[in-house]
Amino acid sequence: MRSLLSRLDRHLAPSPDPARVGWLRDWSYAHRGLHSDGVPENSLAAFAGAMERGMGIECDIQRSQDHAAILMHDWELDRLTGVSGPTAGYSAEELAQLAFLDTEHKLARLDDLLALVDGQVPLLIEIKSRRRYDVAQSCEAVRDALAGYSGPHAVMSFDPRVSRWFRRHAPQTVQGLVMREDKKGQTQKGWQRRLVVRAARPEFIAYHVAALPSPMVAALRDAGLPVLTWTVDTPTLREIAALHADAPIAEGEGVA
Repeated sequence: MRSLLSRLDRHLAPSPDPARVGWLRDWSYAHRGLHSDGVPENSLAAFAGAMERGMGIECDIQRSQDHAAILMHDWELDRLTGVSGPTAGYSAEELAQLAFLDTEHKLARLDDLLALVDGQVPLLIEIKSRRRYDVAQSCEAVRDALAGYSGPHAVMSFDPRVSRWFRRHAPQTVQGLVMREDKKGQTQKGWQRRLVVRAARPEFIAYHVAALPSPMVAALRDAGLPVLTWTVDTPTLREIAALHADAPIAEGEGVA
């Protein structure tokens, strides 16, 4: 039965063009940049540190009130800036005046990161989404920022609508699916995971390292989908990533 299911899992998503997605396997990626005390996550300083270390960059995208792609993980500003209110409640210009908590580093836009990187290292751009959220507007903001950008990059999200949107409206951009199996995710059950993969038809997956090894992930990997894994933050998890994935998205002690 398990063997039959594995064969079926191989066909959950079409096998991507190896020439198009092969670069995803060639790097380790700094989760929200190479952040540490005094160097905030998703700050330009953290991304510059990743580049200096020879790492690819993983970043998060929220949308400002005026629909700009902002480098921010949280829906609310409180944890990272000390300012109350939703990230989407401020314009991009207003957000650019805010500093990360206890630092002089300011919030930035995806445009700023693209100018900094300029194709030197690859980018994984995670678009944040949630229930009853118009994620298409965030997809548009990211696509517009990427217009004319020729460096290696990919978008990804827990939301399968992101993969579908980029496949239809910006097919030049590699698109992937982020997944987890614990109570914080929406795909605890096997049928839910398979349904989401079928809906997204991703060109790669970024899987929660705590759920590896996974028969479904192994089958997709055998079928040619690059498998990235997050968040690799200990040497032990780095070993698990090396065994069961193609590339780690790492931070802290997980950075080799």
